[in-house]
Amino acid sequence: QVQLVESGGGLVQAGGSLRLSCAASGRTFSNYAMGWFRQAPGKEREFVAAIKNSGSSTFYADAVKGRFTISRDNAKNMVYLQMNNLQPEDTAVYYCAAGPAGTMITNYYGVNYWGKGTLVTVPS
Repeated sequence: QVQLVESGGGLVQAGGSLRLSCAASGRTFSNYAMGWFRQAPGKEREFVAAIKNSGSSTFYADAVKGRFTISRDNAKNMVYLQMNNLQPEDTAVYYCAAGPAGTMITNYYGVNYWGKGTLVTVPS
């Protein structure tokens, strides 16, 4: 089992920045690919960003490319999502996700573990 706990969400004005953190515990963190997903009110959960277990490769949804950056610190069992130039359409609950090593988690079929989420609100 892997436990994932997100933090760092909150209310931010349009154009502002937030950094989300996800703390992992339970298994060897470096054995897991990691990702971030989000779910806006009334919408399905969607992919945001992914990073391989080694940290060597990243991938982003088109909607966030150039504004969001995913990173990880395997020594600290942490994964981060730096979000810049936030817009009202970024308002959602953001979920941390873990999947098998060597993969890139770009859809929820590849996810083995989920966190409980952290809310990001960007008022219009």
